[in-house]
Amino acid sequence: MTAPRPLHCAIYTRKSSEEGLDQSFNTLDAQHEACTAYIKSQAHEGWVLVKKRYDDGGFSGGSMDRPGLAALLDDLDRGKINIVVVYKVDRLTRSLADFAKIVEVLDRKGASFVSITQQFNTTTSMGRLTLNVLLSFAQFERELTGERIRDKVAASKKKGMWMGGFPPLGYDILNRKLAVNEAEAKALRSIFERFLDLESVRALVADLQRRNIASKRWKTRKGQFRGGRPFCRGALYYLLRNRIYLGEIEHKGQVHRGEHPAILRRDLWERVQAKLDANRGDRSNAPRARGSHLLTGFIFDDRGNRLSPSHVKKRGGRRHRYYVSQALLQQRDAKAGSLPRVPAQAIEDLIVDRVQRIALTASTTDIAEQRRKLVVAWVRRIEVGRDRVKIAVANISGIALDTVRARIAALDVVEARNNLFEITVPIRLRTWGGEKVIEGPHGAAAYEPAHMDRSLLNAMSQAHQWRSALASGRLGSIEDIAASTGRTEAYVRQLLPLAFLAPDIAEASLLGRQPRHVTVDRLVRMKLPLSWQAQRRLLHIAT
Repeated sequence: MTAPRPLHCAIYTRKSSEEGLDQSFNTLDAQHEACTAYIKSQAHEGWVLVKKRYDDGGFSGGSMDRPGLAALLDDLDRGKINIVVVYKVDRLTRSLADFAKIVEVLDRKGASFVSITQQFNTTTSMGRLTLNVLLSFAQFERELTGERIRDKVAASKKKGMWMGGFPPLGYDILNRKLAVNEAEAKALRSIFERFLDLESVRALVADLQRRNIASKRWKTRKGQFRGGRPFCRGALYYLLRNRIYLGEIEHKGQVHRGEHPAILRRDLWERVQAKLDANRGDRSNAPRARGSHLLTGFIFDDRGNRLSPSHVKKRGGRRHRYYVSQALLQQRDAKAGSLPRVPAQAIEDLIVDRVQRIALTASTTDIAEQRRKLVVAWVRRIEVGRDRVKIAVANISGIALDTVRARIAALDVVEARNNLFEITVPIRLRTWGGEKVIEGPHGAAAYEPAHMDRSLLNAMSQAHQWRSALASGRLGSIEDIAASTGRTEAYVRQLLPLAFLAPDIAEASLLGRQPRHVTVDRLVRMKLPLSWQAQRRLLHIAT
């Protein structure tokens, strides 16, 4: 009798929280031991355990973003695994949509899936039905648990209870409640009073650094130290707005009286809030406010760091806006993602373009408020890497997945997950026309928004008016044009060739579809030939 063909078995284990994982024998080890025993019992069928372990400790089953699972799927795709063994099906995933993706990989490679405590066979339709029923209950249980936790947190905060987390400066944790730390409370009051003296958070940051006043330093239950770092502007804004120092607890816009004692007098708190509000009002007409960053709060790098608004002033006063990783801003460069600095206009245009394609809304490129409403309504999270952008878009209109795939760009990948569309857009960055733009992987535009260059349109209109005046004889020379318009002769000579642009280049400019490097500055600096074909070659425009 011939020996059966070897079937390589991989064991996958998971635990949602990190609690207990530091023990010598934890729940992951228990799952692995039980699965190992089951594989040994099937040795007569040719089952062989692979040496590599696939463990995910402290990762939820509601997401596919798990290192152990990623390694498992990668080895499955490489054909290294024939059977995936788990203790229970919900250890692998609690989401029907995610399981469908895993089954797709299994089917493609001819692999199978076994839960040692639940009897079913994924190779039959009845087995799949049984599994889908089990997963439906697992997903229902996860969602129900989330609702219970949210309800408990809301009820507890309504009673003024502190629900854990990092203790704020000025308090220590005593019997799971906040107790005043008098030394820190004194420093906290000085921060609020000093802000009223300096009237600027930026100046306050420098002042606290000079006085060696840092953030709260505390020790976790595992003996690790957190905090104790110099304050940055964002942390100070949060501290100055934190109502916990009034003895209150805030939850989803509602304020409740807390169980902990207050540290600040209400009059000091209100004066600080009034000054913060006044400072924000004073900046409402500043350039940064006028060119406000559309994606603030939604955008992260591919290592989970939030991207914050920033800008750089170039020669001539031109401002270049960016989104910059907090890891970079906090001088933790090693923790930053693969693209820690993202050109703001380029990524904003890409996101608005994709959402407009899905929502089938008209272009709102020049209307900032409409663009913001579009992003707030549809976008849930944006993750930017060096070669791709991932956009989580809410399915607020109940659109079918196939419909969305038909509406977006050909190279984009769309997946449906928990009433969200996850869109992956392949990109690359390059400098084009003096600014950073986002392109697709083969030089194609990753977005195609209209780009009305008002300066170019005005210059073209003026050049055509001057050409008509010369052709009709109303004006006899360039000197006459300069005298009648109050312009210099050099200016007129520079702009007049724009009246002789090739028709397709002029039409593209009128529609806002001209290449971004076709600008007034570039056109007047070059000697624009009269030949239309020569113009296209010079401007690198394909016919």
